[in-house]
Amino acid sequence: MSNLKKEYRDRDGHDIAEVCHRVATDSKGEEIAVLDVRGMCSFADYFVIVSGRSTRHVQAMAENIEHELRSKRINTSRAEGLREGTWVLLDFGDVIVHVFYHEQREFYDLDGLWHDAPRVEFDHDST
Repeated sequence: MSNLKKEYRDRDGHDIAEVCHRVATDSKGEEIAVLDVRGMCSFADYFVIVSGRSTRHVQAMAENIEHELRSKRINTSRAEGLREGTWVLLDFGDVIVHVFYHEQREFYDLDGLWHDAPRVEFDHDST
């Protein structure tokens, strides 16, 4: 973490999830949900789940999120599904981002699977 920009060295998963939420909002993401899964799973603290209107929209949102975090020297350890654009998974360690095409989100129903996880609310106005 020493190669993080100074202002982001002390940021935790909550702060990273907030950045992901803001970028998804700015990218016109739909049905954005941030789930606090601390204590419920061993591999992440937060899930960010968002839907896109098309496969291209899904790809663009995932790329925007990845670019924004990379600019803060927070790199994804794993990105899957970008080429197909129906479900993109971005793994930022404490934060896992799921960018879905609508039908895929309904089919896999992560919101339902993790229904016990508290929802985290952020206030970002899209311009």
